[in-house]
Amino acid sequence: MPRAKRGFKARRRRNRILKLAKGYHSARSRLFAYAKEVVMKAWVYAYAHRRRKKRDFRRLWITRINAAARINGTTYSRLMHGLRAAKVSLDRKVLSDIAIADAAAFAQVVKTAARPK
Repeated sequence: MPRAKRGFKARRRRNRILKLAKGYHSARSRLFAYAKEVVMKAWVYAYAHRRRKKRDFRRLWITRINAAARINGTTYSRLMHGLRAAKVSLDRKVLSDIAIADAAAFAQVVKTAARPK
């Protein structure tokens, strides 16, 4: 009886994984068993980090806003509380962009937040 080598479907499955493992070091890019492990792990990391990215950006925006707020003589928490009290609805991403791009406009935002209501 001739030897069965599995054929087209199995080769296509293996080649799909090996293609995804291109650029990995050594056996990880050449041997199917290793490549499958690292590709699966890469998928796990990619899934987790798509969610992590949102947290990381929010932390970055808060850090930038706090730095700019302190230059203007207040803190992040006082600024955000003042904006909420003044009914100013700017999200952290926009506030961060304003703080970086236009210091004078950010100073106006801080002044608006500092006014007693």
